[in-house]
Amino acid sequence: MNPYQKLLNTKRKWTPVAVTAGTVRDEVQETLKRILAIRHMELPVGDFISDALQSEVPANARTLLESNITDEINHDKALGYIAEAHGIDPKAESEALRLRDAWVAHPDHTILKAMVAERAIFFVLLPFMRFNGDAGMRTVSADISRDERTHVACNSLICRELNLTASPSLDKLRKATINWIMTPLKSSTSEKMDRNFWLNSSDRLMYEGKAPELSDTKRGRMISFFEHNNVDLPMYG
Repeated sequence: MNPYQKLLNTKRKWTPVAVTAGTVRDEVQETLKRILAIRHMELPVGDFISDALQSEVPANARTLLESNITDEINHDKALGYIAEAHGIDPKAESEALRLRDAWVAHPDHTILKAMVAERAIFFVLLPFMRFNGDAGMRTVSADISRDERTHVACNSLICRELNLTASPSLDKLRKATINWIMTPLKSSTSEKMDRNFWLNSSDRLMYEGKAPELSDTKRGRMISFFEHNNVDLPMYG
């Protein structure tokens, strides 16, 4: 069995549902609104993969890539439900759309752009939501994270096979994106609300492919059944 098939076999199907807004701390409100605005990147990442399928991607990766495109539609829907529940910041939405357009227009290979966005942006935002969001955000973050681990592993394998490396300008765009999202945060004695903690995590994910300081997100703030309305629980299977 090739590594792409092994990754495909690890997937678990889930269906997003509408959620009820809970309470989040005032210190993270603006950052969470910016994270929700970056949901506009989910479908373009799927488009990056669709574009790559028209080119020289490994033949044995195609089924997994097609499945990953479906995941991005799911993620957009799940995050859209959260945005509906919590409301949006029109200014943040506008800026996020400008960043999205910059990612779309960037000339690096689309698989490479997808890998960088998911590894060094989404892998930071999802743990942030798990540590600082309400029950609905934490549940969606955990579900999307499982998918994203598969996506990043897949895209990293393809980048190695095709000998693709990120350009300095793509790294600059990555920095601009994560800096904009985390700018509302201040220095804090709680590292999970400290701007530099999250910026450093993005740098390590970009340059090293891992951020050990985020390892406890695997067990961080898991959701108890009594934190949810029954109608808020996603469907699995």
